[in-house]
Amino acid sequence: MSKIKERLAFIYENEDINQINSLIEKRIEEAKLKITKKRKQNWDESDVVLITYGDQFQEEGKPTLETFKKMFDAHLANKFELVHILPFYPYTSDDGFSVVDYKKVNPDLGDWSHIENLSKSARIMFDYVCNHISSKSEWFQGYLNGDSKYKDYFVGMDPSIDLSSVTRPRALPLLSKFKLANSEEKYIWTTFSDDQIDLNFSNPQVLLDMVDVLLFYLEQGAEYVRLDAVGYMWKEVGTSCIHLEKTHEIVKLFRDLLDEAAKGTVMITETNVPHLDNISYFGNGHDEAHMVYQFPLPPLVLYSLHKGNGSALTNWAKNLEGSGEETTFFNFLASHDGIGLNPIRGIIPEEEILSLVEDLKVEGALVNYKKNSDGTESPYEINVTYLDALNKQSSSDELRVKKFLLAHSILLTFQGVPAIYIQSMLGSRNDYAGVERTGMNRSINRQKYSFVEIEKELNEVGSLRNKIFTELTNIIQVRKEEKLFNPNTKMEVLDLNENVFAIKRVEEDDSIVILHNLSNEKVLCGFNGKYKNILTEEVEEFNESISLDPYQYIWLKPVN
Repeated sequence: MSKIKERLAFIYENEDINQINSLIEKRIEEAKLKITKKRKQNWDESDVVLITYGDQFQEEGKPTLETFKKMFDAHLANKFELVHILPFYPYTSDDGFSVVDYKKVNPDLGDWSHIENLSKSARIMFDYVCNHISSKSEWFQGYLNGDSKYKDYFVGMDPSIDLSSVTRPRALPLLSKFKLANSEEKYIWTTFSDDQIDLNFSNPQVLLDMVDVLLFYLEQGAEYVRLDAVGYMWKEVGTSCIHLEKTHEIVKLFRDLLDEAAKGTVMITETNVPHLDNISYFGNGHDEAHMVYQFPLPPLVLYSLHKGNGSALTNWAKNLEGSGEETTFFNFLASHDGIGLNPIRGIIPEEEILSLVEDLKVEGALVNYKKNSDGTESPYEINVTYLDALNKQSSSDELRVKKFLLAHSILLTFQGVPAIYIQSMLGSRNDYAGVERTGMNRSINRQKYSFVEIEKELNEVGSLRNKIFTELTNIIQVRKEEKLFNPNTKMEVLDLNENVFAIKRVEEDDSIVILHNLSNEKVLCGFNGKYKNILTEEVEEFNESISLDPYQYIWLKPVN
C-alpha cells in the first residue's frame, strides 16, 4: 500500500493524496473479501489462450455466452486453458471497444452468471478498456448535460492549440466537436473515434472510478486483464501523449492493485508500437506488466512466408530482449484487429512493407491507413484472415493448410504464452459480407456463426475447416505436454539455412529443436544426431544434414 501512495504522490503532485489513498485502500479491502477463487501463481507450457468474441456462436433464443460455453466444452476445452473474451459489455461501436457501462454484460450475450459459469471451464481474460468510454455512456452524457460530477472527466481542448506532436493511431481528427445541453460547443479529445471519448486521468476521481472498475473485474473472476490502448492514458500538450511517465506510473499502480487484491492475476498491456516502447511496459521486471503483446511476430511470420526466407525473422528473434523471470511475451498471429505494420518498421525496409501490402491487396486483403505528422498517410494495418494472408486466392487447400500450420508451429514453440484467435482455429476465410454489412475493414476477420452450422462444417471430414481444426488441435496438445515449452524456458535461435527458421528450447540437460522450412522448395540443413519428432513419434538419425520438404516443420528431441 505504501507503493500505491508513492505513485499517487507522483501522479497528482499538486493534490492532497491522503483521501485518494484511503479510498483506494478501502476499495481493495472490499475486493479481498469478495475474491474467493485462488489464482494460478505461475504460467507454464499448458497455458494456451483462445481469443474470441462472446457472441461468436449463436442459437436462436439463447444468450450467446451460453452457446459459447456449449461450443467450448464440446470442442475447445481440451485445447485452451484460458479464454480471452473480447469486450462483452454494452457498447455502441468498434465491436465492443466503445463501452457504455463497464460493469454490465451486454444483454445479448447474457449476464454475469454466464461469465461465472464459463469460468468453471477455463480461466477468463477480461478487457479493461481504460483509455476511453462510449459517447453514449452515462459518464459522457452527464458531461454533456452539465452534471457537475462529470465536469472534468474528459479532456476539452481549444482547437487552435498546436497538437501536431501528438501520436496518431488513426487517420481521424484528434478532437471531436460536441454540443452541450446549454448549446455551448466543446472540442473533446478522441484518440480513436468520436464515439470513443478519452478519459481525463489528471482528475483523481477518474482514477478512483477506474480503480473501482478494475477491482470489480477481479471480483467477477478475471484472472488475466488486458489493458486496451493503455499507452495513451495521460495527455500533456506539447508532447507525443503516448508512453508518458505518468502513464507508466498509472499502469504500475494497476499492477500494485492486482498484486494486493488477487496475487497471480496477470496484467497484459496492449501497445501496438515499436519493440523498445512495447517492452518499456515490463518496467523493472516486477513492477509493471506481466506480459506485453508480441506485435512484430504476426507481420514478421507473414513477411517471411511471403518471401520464402527466414533471415529477417531469425535476426529479429536473435536480438529479442525484454522478458525475464516474472515477465514474458503474449504471442499471437491473428486477432480481432488487423495485422499491424508499425511494429516491423525499422526491422523491414519501408519499400518491402509497401510491396507486401500491395501484393496482399491484389489477393483481396483490405488496408487501414494512419495520418502522418506531415499530412501523408501510411498503411498501418492489413485487414485479412491469417489463413488468406498467407495464401493466394488460387492456392490449393492442401497448400493453405501446410503454410497455416507452419505459421502456428512458430507461434506455439516461440518463447512466451501463445494465443490463437477463434477465426484461425476455425480455418476461416475473408468475410466480405461482414465488411459490406458494417462498413468496417476489420469485419473481414470477425465473422459470427450459427452453432449448428459451424459444428457441421468442423465435422465434415476432409474440409478445409476440419483439416485445420484437427491438425491445429494435435500440435496444441503436444505443446501442452512438453515442459520445454514453458514460457520461462530459454530460447536459442539457430542459423541453419536462410530459408529456415530454427529455434532451440533448452533447460539444463534437456532440449528440443524446432525447424521450419519457410520456402516452397526442399532445403538441406547441417544437422547431426539421433532425434525423435514428438509430433509424429518417429525416431531418425541424421548424418551431417536434414532434409525439409516445402513448408515442413518438425519438433526434434535428442534420443540417447
